[in-house]
This record gives sequence, C-alpha cells and structure tokens, in this order.
Amino acid sequence: MLSSPAVGPRRCFLVCGLFLVGSAACPGGGAATTDASGSETAATGDPTPTTGTATTGTTVVPTASADPTVGDGTTSGPTTTAPGPDLGGATSEASSTGDDGTTGAAQCPPPLEQPPGSWTSQIVPVEGDALTYVADDQGNRIPDFSWAGYHRGEAPIPDVPMVLGIEPVAGDNTAHLQQAIDELGATPLGVDGLRGALLLAPGEYEIHGTVRLRHSGVVLRGAGDGDDPATSTILRAIGDEPHQRVVLVVGSGDNDRWQAELPDTRSDIVSERVPVGARTFEVADPSLYAVGDHVVIVHPCTDAWLAAVDHGGTGDDAPWTVDSQPLVFKRQILAIDGAALTIDAPVFNHLDRSLSQSYVYKLDREGLVTEVGVEDLRIDIETQGGDDEDHAWSAIAMRGVEDAWVRRFTALHFGFAAVTVQTGTQVTVADARALDPVAQITGERMYNFDVSNAQQVLFTGCHATNGRHHFVSNGTSYTSGVVFHRSTSTGPNASSEGHRRWSMGLLYDNVVESAPAKDGLVVLGLYNRGDYGTGHGWASAHSVAWNYATGDGVAVVQRPPTAQNYAIGGSGTFSGDKPPAPFDQPAGYIEGSDQAGLVPESLYERQLAERLCGR
Repeated sequence: MLSSPAVGPRRCFLVCGLFLVGSAACPGGGAATTDASGSETAATGDPTPTTGTATTGTTVVPTASADPTVGDGTTSGPTTTAPGPDLGGATSEASSTGDDGTTGAAQCPPPLEQPPGSWTSQIVPVEGDALTYVADDQGNRIPDFSWAGYHRGEAPIPDVPMVLGIEPVAGDNTAHLQQAIDELGATPLGVDGLRGALLLAPGEYEIHGTVRLRHSGVVLRGAGDGDDPATSTILRAIGDEPHQRVVLVVGSGDNDRWQAELPDTRSDIVSERVPVGARTFEVADPSLYAVGDHVVIVHPCTDAWLAAVDHGGTGDDAPWTVDSQPLVFKRQILAIDGAALTIDAPVFNHLDRSLSQSYVYKLDREGLVTEVGVEDLRIDIETQGGDDEDHAWSAIAMRGVEDAWVRRFTALHFGFAAVTVQTGTQVTVADARALDPVAQITGERMYNFDVSNAQQVLFTGCHATNGRHHFVSNGTSYTSGVVFHRSTSTGPNASSEGHRRWSMGLLYDNVVESAPAKDGLVVLGLYNRGDYGTGHGWASAHSVAWNYATGDGVAVVQRPPTAQNYAIGGSGTFSGDKPPAPFDQPAGYIEGSDQAGLVPESLYERQLAERLCGR
C-alpha cells in the first residue's frame, strides 16, 4: 500500500491485490507472452519476478509455415526451445481491458478473400491461405514486420490500475510530478512487472523543466488529451531552461544503442550468409547462450561492405568510413538447435560473411526500463510562434526502454518531435497527434514522429501536421523494424522517409497524405539522399510502402546496392527516376499503383495475425 503526505492538493489512492496484464492472441485458451530472460533488474534495482501470471516467464515460439527464415547451413544436435504458442484468448482473470484495435494485438484471421477485381502482389502471393515471399536474384524479399510494438504485438497494452493521483499546483509543477512518479516508482514491482498508474487530474500543469518517467512498471495517465483543462490534462511547457529541452523523458535516459556487452559472451556467426528476413543462424560457440537471452547482433562496417554499397552513395560528400555504419539488431533467443540460434524478429539486412564477420553478444540490461506508458494527456509547448526556437524542443523522448507505450496523446508546438524513440525496442505509439511544430523550416527540425536508433516500433492511428518529416527514421543503421500504420499526414514540408545512412526495414502501411506544402512535393522517400545533410547517402534499405496514398505529392522508391525498396499498391505517383528523385539511382520495386483491391489491404495486420495463429 501507498501512503502519501498531505502536501497541498495531493491525494493518495489505495489499490489492493495484483495488477494483472492480459495477452490477446487467437481465440480459444491461454495467453501468449514474451519474456523468458529470467530475473531482470529495473532502473531502481528491483528484480523483476519471473513467476506468476501475465507478461513474464515464457517466450513464444511463433510459427510461420510460409516464411523461409533460416540462414545458410543447419546442424543437428540437442534442441532447446521455449514453450510453443498458445493460440487461445486470454484467460478471464488475467485478461486486460486494453483496446486491441489500437495496440496491434490481433485475432486469428478469416481466410483471405480475393473477390473479383482484387489482386495480390507478384512478390507476396497467397498460397494455402497464407502470404508467401518471393526473393529476387540477390535474395532480397519483403521481411516480416509483425514483431513491432509492445510485447511484439503478442499482448494488448494493459489498462494499469491507478494507485496514486495528483492535481496541479500553482506555478512550476515539474518537482510536483517528479515526486509523485518517484514515490510510485519506489514501491515493489508486481508479478507482472507493473507498479501502477499515476493519475493526473484535469487541469493545466506548468512544466518549467524535464519530467522523468524512469521507473519500470509506472504509467503516467491524464484525464484526456483535449484542449479543455476542465476535462483534460494539459502539461504546458514554459520557458527555455535548459535550451531546447525535452519535456518528458520516458525510460532510463540512456541512448547507448545496446552497446552494453556482458563479458565473455561474444561469438562469431558462422553461417556464410544470413538473408534478409531470416531468424535462424549458426554461431561458433552456442554454449554461451540460453533460450530467453537478450542478444545484440552486429555486422561490422568493413571496407568490403562499404565497397558493396558504393561507400554509401554520398554524392559530392565524403564517403562513409570503416566502422561508421555497423548493422545492429537487438533480439531475444527463442530456440537453440545445436549451433543454430533462432531469434524473435528477423534481421532486416543480409549478414554476408564474405563482406563482414558478424558476431553476437549478450546484452547487459541493467538499468533498462520496461512496462512504462504515457496516456491520455496533452503537452503544449509555449512559443512565440513563427521561427522561434527558444523553447522546449521535444514533447516526449523515449530512451532506454523496452515494452513501452504512448497512446491517446497530443503534442503541439515542439521544435523537433512530438515523440522520438531512441534506444528503444518493442514500443507502441497509438492514437497520437503531433501538431503544428514551431521552428525554422530547415534541417534537424520538425520530425513529428521520429525513430532514432530504435527497433520494433509501431506507430498506429497517428496524425501529423505542418512539420517536415512527419514519419521518419533519423537513426541510421541502428534503426530497423519500424511500422507506420493507418496514419495520416497533413501539410508536410518534406517527406516521410528513412532519413540517413542505411535505416532498414521501414514499413509505411496505409498512410494517407494530404495538402503538401506544394503540389508534386516528395512526401515519401525510400531512396538515396546523396550529399544531403552530412553524407546521408542511402537512407533506406529493405523498406516497404504498402497501400500508401500520396495525395498531391510524390513517392520516390529506389534500389540500393545489395538491397531493395518496395512500393506495392497505393494511390498517386510512385517513381524511382530523377526527377522527382533528388539523385539518379536505379528504381526500386513498384507494383500496382492506383490499382484498387490489393490483398491483403494491410501487410502488417495480416503478418501479425498469421504469426500469432501459426499460419
């Protein structure tokens, strides 16, 4: 139980019993859950229990019969796997009341209907009521994006019980909020990894500093994200101390790109080639690993790899250099069979031993913050309007997090981002609005929804207005597996895109553009950015636009060396040529533009449903 000092208007609410997080998968039985890593240490040093119900203690081993994900070479020997998926629904006592429709959790799909006038992609045909994936002569294929989001889409976002509540005070509320967050963060974790929610009553909360949601299992919840303080919770960011600060940091605050390596856990990957989309590969010393281990896969940036990718294709800028762009994937081991490790999400680029000796190591997760969320509130940043840049710069920065979320959230008048995810994995941003940024319309500004060095991130039901890069990866070769799903963009001044230096595995699925700053503006870029910025070069690889509506804008899709980018279905103009492309490079794979009836309508939704139901 919590007790709370009688300070001003602070109120304490007592909640008894366990906080239960349910999992939604396919109808008929128990829940599919994710974490088999054993006891973890949260930011406060508390061990996360590994017994009990909900989201800890079991790793799902999904099946995908039509998905060829095994790397070159197999070895027979002892097999270790986590328990197989339970394809039933959540049990009644442990189920969450979270909204599956906005969080990515899926139900088993009906058979894929192909009525007259519908069509399927030549490279993602339907066979036996499941999607299949056709590779080109270089082994490039569309990967499985369904692992994005909170708990890899295998559980709905929980409705966490409220434990503590506060109201606004006069003047600066930064310390007021921080005290309440830290008070809740000092309580023990439940068996589900949760502590409870801090409820902010309706009203305006002046924030003169930075609030830090830095404890695992804590949810910051308002009364609503509208503009009326009588019914909604509004954090009003005041002033510019320190200059261009973040209003709310969610997570440990570390943006270390998973470089914390446990000693003596590194082993070379000995498969000659692990193709894009693969989830299995062989290592030199499998005895270093166990099912449930969290690992980092690294494909070093070598002279040979740089030569294969035209040294980045940087135009008149200096070429990329050795070690500048390692391909990095944070993953969890789901099965071990002899020397072969099977991981959760696929790799989003070929790991070619002839170009670089890849390796894997166990990640030191000490200090990582998990099971945190922000919901039902609004952040409005005070500015002078126009080109003013002396104000708070980003509304939310998620740094050093896993299994985290932002939902039913609105941000206004930021200079950089409404939400930026940095060194984060398995994050969902749902039903969020990033509106009307205030800054100069130039580089390094107005990235409404941004991913910088993060993986398995899902943006769904989001809306962005009047920025530059509305839905963007700014995180180089540390960024992959990012899904922008059923979202809208109004009034962009530049393109949604992979912004620089080999961002991998971006999916733009049913994104709708309208009212670009000028007709013919490039509103989506899966392409080469040449000498833009600081040698941005090839900015996207193995990325997909699926049923993208360009409106009065243009989508540019080009093919990087050793890789591919795709546009399938959608409406409007899609091209790989210069112009509209800024640099002359080969066109990517473009199929079915302005042809209605693409099956499936949403690639992400179908991939998730098939994976959870073992198709």
